[in-house]
Amino acid sequence: MIYDSTYVISESSTTAAMPQGVMMLNKNGLEIAVNPGEISLAEKNSQLSPAEQSSQIFKAPLKEPLKEPLKSTAQSLPEVTVKSELDINPSPAANDSPISFKLDLLELDSGQIAEIAAKPTISILGLGYVGAVSAACFSHRGHSVIGVDPDVEKIATLNRGESPIVEEGLADLLDNARRVGRLEAICEPRKAVMESDITMVCVGTPAGPDGECDLKYLRMAAEQIGSALAVKDDYHVVVFRSTVPPKTTRDILIPILEKASGKFSGRDFGVCFNPEFLRESSAIKDFYEPPKIVIGAVDQRSSAAVAELYKGLSGELIETTIEAAEFVKYIDNTWHGLKVGFGNEVGRLCKAMGVDSHQVMNIFVKDTKLNLSPYYLRPGFAFGGSCLPKDTRGIMNLAADNSVSTPLIDSILNSNDRHIEHALSMITACKVKRIGIVGLTFKAHTDDMRESPLLELVRQLRERGHDIRYFDPNVASEDLLKMGVERQLSYSRCLNIEQLVNTTDMLVVGHNTDYGRGAAHLAEGFMPVVDLVGLGNSFKYAKNCQGICW
Repeated sequence: MIYDSTYVISESSTTAAMPQGVMMLNKNGLEIAVNPGEISLAEKNSQLSPAEQSSQIFKAPLKEPLKEPLKSTAQSLPEVTVKSELDINPSPAANDSPISFKLDLLELDSGQIAEIAAKPTISILGLGYVGAVSAACFSHRGHSVIGVDPDVEKIATLNRGESPIVEEGLADLLDNARRVGRLEAICEPRKAVMESDITMVCVGTPAGPDGECDLKYLRMAAEQIGSALAVKDDYHVVVFRSTVPPKTTRDILIPILEKASGKFSGRDFGVCFNPEFLRESSAIKDFYEPPKIVIGAVDQRSSAAVAELYKGLSGELIETTIEAAEFVKYIDNTWHGLKVGFGNEVGRLCKAMGVDSHQVMNIFVKDTKLNLSPYYLRPGFAFGGSCLPKDTRGIMNLAADNSVSTPLIDSILNSNDRHIEHALSMITACKVKRIGIVGLTFKAHTDDMRESPLLELVRQLRERGHDIRYFDPNVASEDLLKMGVERQLSYSRCLNIEQLVNTTDMLVVGHNTDYGRGAAHLAEGFMPVVDLVGLGNSFKYAKNCQGICW
């Protein structure tokens, strides 16, 4: 038999050494493995015993063996040709001729084969919905995957290449993973960690009777991984994907890993939080076309290793803190729930008034500039102006007139009022009398003071006896009088930010503008500043500055 093919041996993305171990299987059942100086080919047949399988292994020396590991350089990788005649029939018939064996590698070209050889092995603890989908998709992307679950029936199902859950496309991916030998399901977490480079934890975090997240399975997984890391020399990356409350990873899981392993995260092993955004019934599509890829990590080495797993996917890669990565999953789901509830309340009201709700919402979602955008989703101060408060009350009245219950919509103005009260408590806690306010209009770059939350804040502060001074270049004293604001406040107008800072004992910034930032800089270091708009990181960490949402 003649094996004649060309391989490109690629460097590992995580180590400088030449990758070893299984490259992949071809359609004819040959296992292809790369080792220094040789390529081995073995018949993979589940019907054979381990001894019989080993007897089927044939090794072919590389034409030009690599004597040293490949280094991480930008130079072209060597192309190595394997050509070796292997006699598998010691007594061939006279009319037998050598067989030319084409390596049909499941629609992968040589470059992709090389990439597969360099991919790290992934172990996945928990083979439920997220774990099974992740195992199938990562194996399809060329990774060797070791799945772990205590359910022996689930293990048997996966090892047969069958899906343990109903999910479109999953059975085909799992069957392919079985045929090419890139997915193994076992019950031993320790073995999986020892034989892999990256461990993903996808165990369940069910809600307890009190609604709190039950972390018992995560704690157990962290303990199991840590005990394996205790005897593992290689740098290993632990990736948590289970939805958890913020700070769970840093405050609970990392200490368990460190105690069980006797090692330190960020030095001896890596830890990341990588939330999943897989929707049931479209999970495969969501994996390959994610809305975003979020990685929170203890160190850059870990983050880079996990980022490499998603290389080539369409979603934006976002590297952040572990806590932010944990939080975003909760916020995503809450937002989705909010949208569903909002849509349903609109639907009930439309029906009561004889309006087609689907037409209304189909038009509504066409607006991606305001309605479906980041525009109104940045934490800051309360809303005001001539539209939002008025129209929210209007739809509340419509609902009441038509006997339609809209508790979500009804809560919007109440939530807005609570935000003003929160700002009020932050300011009064500073226990100063003279307060400077930057901005009076409902937002910057306008002269509109209708239902301005800043003006309401000023009114409540004055009721409590505070001396208020303000600066707003778009507001004149006569404007306040026209609004029916008492004359005393109109006399409290400062001509510039210097006057404002010099005549008050604390500063409240209500406009994110050049003059707002300028006033905060002037006040920095010697008087308290309450930031209602998000002035930026230079103020976020200033000792005298506190933000309403940061």
